[in-house]
Amino acid sequence: MEKLPHALRAVVDQFSRLPGLGPKSALRIALILLQQPEDRTRNLGNAILRLRESLTLCSQCGSISETDPCVICSDARRSEDRLCLVADWDALLTIDEAGFYQGKYLVLGGLLSPLNGVQSGQLATNLLKKRLDSGLIREVILALGTTRDSEATESYISNLIREQYPEVRITRLAQGIPIGAQLKHMDRETLKQSLNYRQEL
Repeated sequence: MEKLPHALRAVVDQFSRLPGLGPKSALRIALILLQQPEDRTRNLGNAILRLRESLTLCSQCGSISETDPCVICSDARRSEDRLCLVADWDALLTIDEAGFYQGKYLVLGGLLSPLNGVQSGQLATNLLKKRLDSGLIREVILALGTTRDSEATESYISNLIREQYPEVRITRLAQGIPIGAQLKHMDRETLKQSLNYRQEL
């Protein structure tokens, strides 16, 4: 990469710092940008600048927004007594776009991951406590996934809530066999979760 022109190398270096992009992918993107008309690359650069300038984190839920508080937190039609905890903004988007949940959210900003250096102090636990201190929340829904990091985060958050806010109900998303699937095709962990979280009929 040392033989690249300085301006191209600078762009490749910046792109390769993004998660999931190595030097080869970064170079490929930079070369594609060079092949585009100048106004298109200029528009892309301006859009990236505007992205940083016009977006903020909502002070109530930690979500990315153009306003503070965000549109969801400002919506008076949403239930104030249910709080859905998600790891990141795209999980919030996935749940909200489905259209069946009408409560509020809180974005933790990640999951506990000792191997990746993510500790409890890096999660939005202070924001969670602030929301719980309001006295409006009756239920916290843990929508964090089923990975080991998710399980560790669920355990940490549920212990925190039980110790400091014992009146708040803690639930998690149901886990198990997807609709339309055959039992013989399920992996062991899915079967275990299905049995552990079975429901009354």
